[in-house]
Formats: sequence, structure tokens, C-alpha cells
Amino acid sequence: MPGWGDLAGAVRRADPRAQDLGLTLLVQLAVTMPFVVPRAADLPPADWASYAVTTLGVLPLVWRRRSPVGVLVAILAVGGVYNLAVDGPGQPIPYAGLIAFYTVALRCPPRVRLAVGALAVVTVAVSVGWNTGSARELLFTLFVSGAAYALGRLQHTRQAYTTAVEDRAAQLERANRIEAEQAAARERARIAREMHDVLSHAVSIMIVQAEAGPVAVRRAPERAEAAFDAIAETGRDAMAQLRTMLGVLRTDDASPRRPQPGIAELAELLERVRASGLTVSYERTGAVRALPAALEATVHRVVQEALTNVVKHAGAARVTVTLEYGPRMLGVTVVDDGRGPARDGRGGRADDGAGGGSGGGSGGGHGLIGIRERAAAHGGTARCGPGPAGRGFEVHVSLVASPLEVGN
Repeated sequence: MPGWGDLAGAVRRADPRAQDLGLTLLVQLAVTMPFVVPRAADLPPADWASYAVTTLGVLPLVWRRRSPVGVLVAILAVGGVYNLAVDGPGQPIPYAGLIAFYTVALRCPPRVRLAVGALAVVTVAVSVGWNTGSARELLFTLFVSGAAYALGRLQHTRQAYTTAVEDRAAQLERANRIEAEQAAARERARIAREMHDVLSHAVSIMIVQAEAGPVAVRRAPERAEAAFDAIAETGRDAMAQLRTMLGVLRTDDASPRRPQPGIAELAELLERVRASGLTVSYERTGAVRALPAALEATVHRVVQEALTNVVKHAGAARVTVTLEYGPRMLGVTVVDDGRGPARDGRGGRADDGAGGGSGGGSGGGHGLIGIRERAAAHGGTARCGPGPAGRGFEVHVSLVASPLEVGN
């Protein structure tokens, strides 16, 4: 069964015109009571003329929102006519006038409220002087009029506060929605980078091994078996990494997740590249220490993408991977002795955002752009260009690494 709270909520949600009509009927019911309650024998009987004038003094409340001052003036004017020309039962409280005065306090600007307040004081003084002239009636009338005005201002403050809270809630909702959309976009870009790195590296290694397989079958069968094993191993690793990434997108997937590859997995990555025929050197300098998992994953992906470009574009025989552990920065350098940026399709600089026609393979530049984005995500920079003495190609990435990490 609905309670008073439900009823009050339904009234607040109702159309304002319906609210004003209901209020007018309620006031009409209140001013009707003196006409239906039996009167003393020495008082004149209540007649229909006085009741009609009373009703005229209530009817303007229907338009109180549209013209608060006009409604108040009309009610006061009808009240004056009632006191001067009609000998009917008096009202214990001027309900209609108080509600009209409340509406003026609620809806009108300060100058209008000041003028209406002065008019109300004069009207009350004249009315009381005409009626009884007693200080008691004057003080009572001024008190209830002031209370009506105060309630109107309090309601105005409450409505302003409610509006501000609702606006703030709407702004927060919009901000949360925008943030969620941006987070989704960042996650899509991250997954796209991960898939690009995994597939590009795996397919490049598999292509190199597959192209070398027929030659090895004719010249060195024992090497052919190793090439096919490398193809199978590379494919299995790519599938495992793809399952991990796609499993993140499936909220109902309860299968265990493999962690992102880090610096420890670089040895396995370099071994697969060596199987393609490249000579790969790997060294670490500085104070080697543990790093956050996200940073290690970035290092792994940067090296993977750089080696993929070497395999696909460089025509190199040797590549060197170096990790430089500084006090606050971690440097990642991959340099090869291949054809260089002018001839291998990897021209451009990742540090200034110009991918040129580079890095990803077929002119899209996604590889070097992905390296730059990964570096920027960790507050670092990426530089790509000719290697030492203008030979080969060099990728150098600087990443912010916290100096507070505990060494191992």
C-alpha cells in the first residue's frame, strides 16, 4: 500500500498546471468551511453572494506560476471588495493571499519582491486598521505573511540546490561515459598493437623458415627438420599468445591466463629469430633490476617488433639487442647491419610521429608507430633511423623506469 512518501513523490512529478488546480481546489475547500459550519444566531447568515466573492478570491491561484504579482494583486483586490461590500463570514487565515505571497517570494527577482513586500505591509496595515485596529491582529498578520515569504525563499534555495546537484550528476555521468569510451578506445588500440606484434613476428619468422625449407631439403636435410620445427614452435607460441589476448575479451572465460611476456622471455624470442638464420647478440648493461610487469611487456614487444622488421625488411646478417639499465631510464636498442632505412622500406622517425612508409611492412607504418605509442605510454621516447656510421638500421627506445625497484 503506498505511503505518504509515494503520494508526495507523485504530486511532485505531476504536471504544474494540475498541481495548481489541485491547490486551488484545496484552498477553496478551506474557505468553504465557514459557510457550512452553523453560525451564531446574532450573526447574519452566509449567502451565495459572499460565497461567490470568496470563490473569486481563490480562483486566481490557478495562474500563480505564470503571473505571481498579478495573482497577488487580484486576490488582495477581491479581499478588499469582500471587506467593504459583503457581510459574510470572515476567514480565520487569508489562505489565498498567503499562497500568492509565497509564490512571489519563490519565483520573482529581488526588485519585484522588494516592491511587493512594501505593498503587502501597507495593505496589511490598512486592512487591520479598517477591521479591528488591534496590535494583536497586526502582529499576527505580519507574522504569517513573513512566514509565507520565508518559506518561498527556502523553497527557492532548495530548488536551486536540487538543480545544481542534478546538473552535477549529469556532468559526472557524461564524464564517466566519455572516460569509459576513451578507455575502450585505448584498450582496442592496445589489443590491436598486441595482435599486430604477435602475428607480424610469427608470420615473418614462419615465412623465412618456410622459404629456407625447400633449399635445406635439397642441400642439408638435417637443417630442414630444424626449420620445420621452428615453424611449428613459432605457430604454437603465436596461437597461445592470441588465445591469451582474446580470452581477456571473453568475460565468461574461466580458463587460466598466461602473463604477458617480459624480459625473461626475450631469450626464447631471440632463439626463434636465430633459427631464421640471423646472428643475434644480446647484452644488458647497468644495474639490472626487477621492473613492473607492464614495462617488461613493453620491452618485449618493442624488441619483437624491431626484430620482425629486421627479418622482413633489412636483409641483415647480424642484429644486436641491448638493454641499458640507468638510474631512472631503461634504454632498449636494436641495431642491424642490413640495407638501412633508405632501401629497406623502414624510413622515417618514430620519435616525431612520422612513420613514413615504414615499419609495419607494406607501407602502413604501424610497426614504428606502435613502438612510439608504447614508449609514450611509459613516459619515454622512440628514435628510429640509420645505424652507427650510417650502416644498417637502429631502433632506440627510452622508457622511464622507477629507481625504487629492488634489484635482483
